[in-house]
Amino acid sequence: MTVEYVMTLFYEATKIGLIISAPLLLSVLFTGLIISLLQAVTQVNEQTLSFIPKLISILITIIILGPWMLGIMSDYIKTIFYNIPLIIR
Repeated sequence: MTVEYVMTLFYEATKIGLIISAPLLLSVLFTGLIISLLQAVTQVNEQTLSFIPKLISILITIIILGPWMLGIMSDYIKTIFYNIPLIIR
């Protein structure tokens, strides 16, 4: 196993991690922004008010995009398992 191969594995793992986490982080970001705007307009400064909508947005995102995220992750894991003989050499 060469250094280039290890760096390629690390790069791919990082890229897959970012691709999988991006939809969840973006949904929480937009939900937090909307809740913050509503709190600023209504002058209700309760910190716990944004917690439940963020959880709901994460659940909705996982329900909608979960199969896609799982497919990307399983393809990467299959690639890693198929390359085990190359790693052992």
